Amino acid sequence: MMGEMTHLGSLMAAVMFVWAIFRQLFPEEFQRDVRKYVNKVVSYVYPYVEITFHEYQPDSWFERSKAFVSIERYLSTNSSNRAKRLKANVVKDCESVVLSMDDYEEVTDEFQGIKIWWTSSKSIPKQQALFSYRGEEEKRYYRLTCKREHRDIITKVYLQYVLDEGKAIAVKTRQRKLYTNNKSENWSGYRRTMWSHIIFEHPSTFDTLAMDPKKKKEILDDLMMFSKSKDYYKKVGKSWKRGYLLYGPPGTGKSSMIAAMANLLEYDIYDLELTSVKDNTDLRKLLIDTSSKSIIVIEDIDCSLDLTGQRKEKKEETKEEEKDPVRKKAEEEKGKKNKGSEVTLSGLLNFIDGLWSACGSERLIVFTTNFVEKLDPALIRRGRMDKHIELSYCCFETFKVLAKNYLDLESHELFSTISRLLEETKMTPADVAENLMPKSFEENAESCLNKLIQSLENAKEEARLKAVEDARIQAEEEAAKKIEQNDEKVQESDAKLGDGEGKKAEQHTDVKENGVITA
Repeated sequence: MMGEMTHLGSLMAAVMFVWAIFRQLFPEEFQRDVRKYVNKVVSYVYPYVEITFHEYQPDSWFERSKAFVSIERYLSTNSSNRAKRLKANVVKDCESVVLSMDDYEEVTDEFQGIKIWWTSSKSIPKQQALFSYRGEEEKRYYRLTCKREHRDIITKVYLQYVLDEGKAIAVKTRQRKLYTNNKSENWSGYRRTMWSHIIFEHPSTFDTLAMDPKKKKEILDDLMMFSKSKDYYKKVGKSWKRGYLLYGPPGTGKSSMIAAMANLLEYDIYDLELTSVKDNTDLRKLLIDTSSKSIIVIEDIDCSLDLTGQRKEKKEETKEEEKDPVRKKAEEEKGKKNKGSEVTLSGLLNFIDGLWSACGSERLIVFTTNFVEKLDPALIRRGRMDKHIELSYCCFETFKVLAKNYLDLESHELFSTISRLLEETKMTPADVAENLMPKSFEENAESCLNKLIQSLENAKEEARLKAVEDARIQAEEEAAKKIEQNDEKVQESDAKLGDGEGKKAEQHTDVKENGVITA
């Protein structure tokens, strides 16, 4: 045995010596030609096919290859139980640990009965770079190996399957984000971006959303149908997007509705602030920079610039300005206030429903407003805002959801009193929730319900007093208007009488001047 080991060692030493002499005697060009022909000869007898996926492509210096990232996710999920050496990565604010293959590790995969080998490697150049932007000293890559007879299945079916699975895993494990747009003048410079973001962690869901169960189910069905209708939208020739208009008084849950939509569909949210956008061109750039599977939100759109008022004929506007100089001055001041933004109604309409709106897919566009009557009809027509959702004052069905959320109550003897009061007065779900929320450890469910009843009775009395006061003010205004009308009639009568006496005096003067005296 020792003799055989000595013989093998001598043989290896001889091969290494010959290789060293070969590298010294022959130039690099000749060595490359030799390696090329050797590889060609080996390829005829080598029964396997190898495909390499590099982390960075030659034409992309800073962005990782999408194929490499998808393969990494796929292997992290499917190979962590089989690999002997793993790397750990913490995601979602230390909520979970993701394991992936360590460098120079190999795992096997099986697809339709075909065995595939995946290897994780990296190449290190001989000379280290003095300056590096993406770590050129180490170039990582994955290598797929399979038998030659399975080449077509692997390249045409298996690789697409791996990429699709990697994308699906990314959607499930990604951190959802809440974006807001930066001011247009801050888009240039190092590491400047159009959107800033934080991790989206809003707890609102459709289970906790306080609204009529029938309306809630209708909205849920609409959202789920949209999320699964990619092929249908393609069939009818429409962009895969849908518009929602949420309107109603303040405190009725419009923002909570948006958060519930995002949590249901697992979408990101882009909160668009129009006053920070310079012009229509920048608005279009912001749209292009949004991702699919997202909700683009413009809250209180009736307060965003001077975009949503009813369009009138220029002649009518000119007449109104001439009659009302105070309004003209107010419009001028408003124009000065919004001078920094030149976004127009036309630009916003194209943003929602123009050609550029098709640059992404699976996207919701949501507008909120407290005064839907102020919005231009072109802005909220079907095709732009496809579904109009009114979020109104609290009804008894809405109250029951709030009682379940805040007090864990499904029934109580005081519910009948609350139901009657809710029919007689208007109170927003936000105000009802505030009364139901315990403010100390001594408060219990019954005390919170009594507090709500007292608040409803106070609101009812305030509404009654306000109605009486409004009626009194209206009666006074009508009386004052009648007095003003009577005064105007008296003045007109006096003016006519004065005109008649003036004409008689003029005739008498003319007669005297002509020297003619008549009886």
